[in-house]
Amino acid sequence: MSDGIPDLPARGRWQGTRQIVSYNWPFYAVALGAIAGARWALRRAKGPRWMNNLSAAGSGLAVFWALASVAASWWVYDRSALYRWNWLSELFPQAPQNWANIHCGLDESTPALRALFPGTQSQVFDIFAPHEMTEPAIRRARKLTPAPVVATPADYRALPLPDASLDAVFLFFAAHEIRARCGREALFGELRRVLRPGGCVVLLEHARDGANFAAFGPGFLHFFSREEWRSLANGAGFVIERECAFTPFVRLFVLRAPKGES
Repeated sequence: MSDGIPDLPARGRWQGTRQIVSYNWPFYAVALGAIAGARWALRRAKGPRWMNNLSAAGSGLAVFWALASVAASWWVYDRSALYRWNWLSELFPQAPQNWANIHCGLDESTPALRALFPGTQSQVFDIFAPHEMTEPAIRRARKLTPAPVVATPADYRALPLPDASLDAVFLFFAAHEIRARCGREALFGELRRVLRPGGCVVLLEHARDGANFAAFGPGFLHFFSREEWRSLANGAGFVIERECAFTPFVRLFVLRAPKGES
C-alpha cells in the first residue's frame, strides 16, 4: 500500500497547493499589489537611496514569503505522505471500533479513515463557529471544497457524545481555528471525556516555529507552538504517547487517555 489507499480517488497534481492558494488568494494579491505600488511610488518620488534600498528589501521579503508559502504547501499537501494515509495504519495495528473525525468544514480525511477502518462505527462533527472563527480563508475553504461526508454540527465545548464512548478521535488542522485559549481547553476536556481508557487523539497541526515563520512569514502567528499543544494535552489528562515532525512544517501528536481511568 505504498502508493496510498486503492479505493480512494487519486488526488490531482498540485491539488493541495491550488487549494491553499485559492483559500488565501487575497493575501497573494495584496502582497503583489503592495510591492508593485511601493516600487512605482519610490521611482516617481526619486527618494533617497536608503529609502529605495529599504523598499527593495521589503519587496524582496514579500516575494520570498509568497513563494515560500506555496513551496511549503506543496511539500505538505502534495509531496509528503500525508494524503496517502498509510501512516495511520502504523498508528493503529488494530482498527478503532468507534471513532470520530472532527473538523471545521474542510474535511479531506473521512473517506480515507473509513477506507482504512472498514466495518467500524464512525461519526463526523463540524465544529465551525462562525462568530469565533472569523478568518476569511476558512469561509472560502468551506465554500470552495464541500465536505465529502455529511457532518453533524457540534459545539466543541459540549460534543454530543456519551462519556467514554470512543476509541479514537481524529483532529486534523482544525483545533488552531479555536483562537481563545479557554476554548481550546474546553475542546481538549471534551476529547478526554468522550474517550475510553486507552483511547487516543490523533492531532495534526502546523507549529508556530522557525520553519513556519520562514515559510509563511507573519502568517505563522495563526498557528500555535508545540508547547501549547503539549500543555493542552497535559492539562486535560492525556499522556503524550508520540510526537514527531510530519515534514518540517507540521507536527503529529498521539495523545492517549490513561488506562484504568474513566
